[in-house]
Amino acid sequence: MTVTVATLGFPRIGPRRELKFALEDHWAGKSDAQALLAKAATLRAQAWARQAALGVNHVPSNDFSLYDHVLDTSVMVGAIPAIYGWTGGPIDTAAYFAMARGTQGASTDEACAHGCTPDHRHDHGLPAQEMTKWFDTNYHYLAPEVSRDQVFALSSTKPVDEFLEARALGVHTRPVLLGPVTFLKLAKTKDEGFSPLSLLSALVPVYAEVLARLQRAGADWVQMDEPCLALDLTDFERGELRRAYGALTHAAPGLRLMLTSYFGAYGDNLATAVNLPVDGVHVDLARAPEELDAVLALARESLVLSLGVVDGRNVWRADLPALLDRLDPIVSRRGGDRVILAPSCSLLHAPIDLDLETALDPEIRQWLAFGVQKIEELVVLATALNEGRAAVAHQLAASAAAARARRASPRIHDPAAAQRLAAVTSAMAQRRSPFGRRQAVQIPRLDLPAFPTTTIGSFPQTEAVRQARSAHGRGQLSEADYAAFLRAETARAVAWQEEIGLDVLVHGEFERNDMVQYFGEQLAGFAFTRHGWVQSYGSRCVRPPILFGDVSRPAPMTVDWWAYAQSLTDRPMKGMLTGPVTLLNWSFVRDDIPRSLACRQIALAVRDEVVDLEAAGAKVIQIDEAALREGLPLRRGDWAAYLDWAVECFRLAACGVADHTQIHTHMCYSEFNDIIAAIGAMDADVISIETARSKMELLDAFEAYAYPAQIGPGVYDIHSPRVPAVEEMTGLLKAAQARLSAGQLWVNPDCGLKTRKWPETKAALANMVEAARIVRQAVGMA
Repeated sequence: MTVTVATLGFPRIGPRRELKFALEDHWAGKSDAQALLAKAATLRAQAWARQAALGVNHVPSNDFSLYDHVLDTSVMVGAIPAIYGWTGGPIDTAAYFAMARGTQGASTDEACAHGCTPDHRHDHGLPAQEMTKWFDTNYHYLAPEVSRDQVFALSSTKPVDEFLEARALGVHTRPVLLGPVTFLKLAKTKDEGFSPLSLLSALVPVYAEVLARLQRAGADWVQMDEPCLALDLTDFERGELRRAYGALTHAAPGLRLMLTSYFGAYGDNLATAVNLPVDGVHVDLARAPEELDAVLALARESLVLSLGVVDGRNVWRADLPALLDRLDPIVSRRGGDRVILAPSCSLLHAPIDLDLETALDPEIRQWLAFGVQKIEELVVLATALNEGRAAVAHQLAASAAAARARRASPRIHDPAAAQRLAAVTSAMAQRRSPFGRRQAVQIPRLDLPAFPTTTIGSFPQTEAVRQARSAHGRGQLSEADYAAFLRAETARAVAWQEEIGLDVLVHGEFERNDMVQYFGEQLAGFAFTRHGWVQSYGSRCVRPPILFGDVSRPAPMTVDWWAYAQSLTDRPMKGMLTGPVTLLNWSFVRDDIPRSLACRQIALAVRDEVVDLEAAGAKVIQIDEAALREGLPLRRGDWAAYLDWAVECFRLAACGVADHTQIHTHMCYSEFNDIIAAIGAMDADVISIETARSKMELLDAFEAYAYPAQIGPGVYDIHSPRVPAVEEMTGLLKAAQARLSAGQLWVNPDCGLKTRKWPETKAALANMVEAARIVRQAVGMA
């Protein structure tokens, strides 16, 4: 009777982002589908072998995806909208990536999302499915799209195929499925008054077939991910979980199901979870350590408990002796065969291997654990529980020493930061006048047309830009030559924006590696990796900074580049900053103080930059809060406390300026309805949001709230390479006008353009400017 180790999922991208480069080569036409699939198979094989070699007993399969695991589930169950031309059977990679990224210049005989009739062949391509954030993470998933007359059918055997693929390589895996209730709760529908969850009876048979096939293939455990159990559920929804798993239990008698939820406590869903007819339940003890006693009290004796004792979403090394003190009595009471040790969630959200970070500060490095190291920690814990602590005495001593060193390090606490926080007053988080008065002085100062056009900040980071940054980092390009290169790129971008007629310009951010990393590198209290990549969506990867100590701003961060760009034009040049909540939520955050306290420190640093930009002459300053909503707690009862400090931190950063300075903010894919009052309380003069994939539906929240300030609803989706036609953008602007007054509207893309290429960017922005001109004329405001 031994304690075993599981991983709930492993990073897909490869230690050196091999999947990213394979995808981008394929999308660029440099490799065919066969080559892409071969690279994917290699990455899967390496991940399985590595986990098995580290000592994982329950290695996951079907956690790999070419783009997104929710999209894979949509394909598996046949939830493929008709516009993608699918008529049944396996879906090819072209259709798969059309769902993920859209297409440019394709034609089809199906009725399309732009209103074309079936007999109208068109060349504006297909839209991607709507993208949004995965619970409270920075991972993006593609929302399933279902309809009232939805027919589900098994359309992909990927879970079975990859189980057999691993078995052929000598690794017996535990396949992972996104559970049917969570899948339907994540789904979208265009049918008014229709709940996707009402399709559960039609969906469960497809899952039953998958489970039966997995059992015939030789699987003994299947991991069923139902993270909806960390949300507020109704009695009806809990009943649907019971109904679904009651049916699935009979689909493959003898196949054991591990119910998995993460990112928070079960709370009032705990009794439902532990009483479902499953063989095991996973508990996220990183996010909800206080729930362990309740789990132990309610769990039946035969239930296998998967204990998520190592944080799968952060990078801090665990205190292994302290964990053992908690685990020892549990194992003694339940027996080792009914305890599995695991990360709190999939390691998708963690960097892969700390051993690659040879240049990281040694003191900080000893405090960290990435994906591989977290698995090693779990194996040490299991060994100690199975064989006694003496068997791993050296590892336990090293863990305890690292925990002590981190607590005692003088690099963690800065007395000056504490003093500045203590001096903050409520007045510092208030603009001097309400929006109406500010707008009255901003309008004549900026002198902009109706439907003013702008972009969100970044322009394409070309291969030349990346090569120059890399050469500068290696010391092969001097500081002077690198600065000259960046000035030339900036000058070209400014001149081109003037040429096409954009109203408020940006400098392009060519000097920035990432919207969070760039600022973190210039703030005290942050550390950075070279290979600490995590997937955001598809081929998009980010390297979150590591917030290890108190934060301050030693010197201005953006003023010089803004001043240079403004010197090139008479048009307003936006100062571009990342907001304090986003800097926090898109970092690996210290766990020794409350997040709210760390955020206030960052807010004061950003405030200093805002004030300096205004002093340098900036009339428009954008403070992006792309991640404000994703930090929202999963339980509604916890929202108010988070929103109170998050909004306060934004205002603390933004409110040091005069009335005539226009403050913009930007938010990424989110459901705004539930937090619209908090967005209003941010008191920005202009907010830009991602709305193109939702066809402006996200503006409904702003309309219902009677949002008083100005809004820039994105008129095209920058996550797709397709170039929307002018008429498509004018149609979206007309849809926006139906919800908001013409005087409130700005015209902009959905998000920054860093990941796009220049030809598509230039074509799309030229169309956007023309769409704004047409709409101005149509309403008599030209």
